[in-house]
Amino acid sequence: MRDVFFFDEMLTPKIITFVYWLLLLFAVVSGLGSMFGGYGGLTFGRFFMGIVMIVGGAVGARIGCELLIVLFKIYENIKKLADK
Repeated sequence: MRDVFFFDEMLTPKIITFVYWLLLLFAVVSGLGSMFGGYGGLTFGRFFMGIVMIVGGAVGARIGCELLIVLFKIYENIKKLADK
């Protein structure tokens, strides 16, 4: 707990991991909702669009969260260089 209260360790990368799992869940739920929601029933177009939403959302969430993690890794490496 000392690391968190005195800013010796970054808390945000741990939060980003949690946010990634939330975004992944949202992508799956919205894709399934797109497939099976509405009045037209399940058609090939809706099914395909739902799959695209699930895969695209998962890839997009992963890329976005990885970019944020890379920024924090760069910060850690610069901090190591500055401490030398």
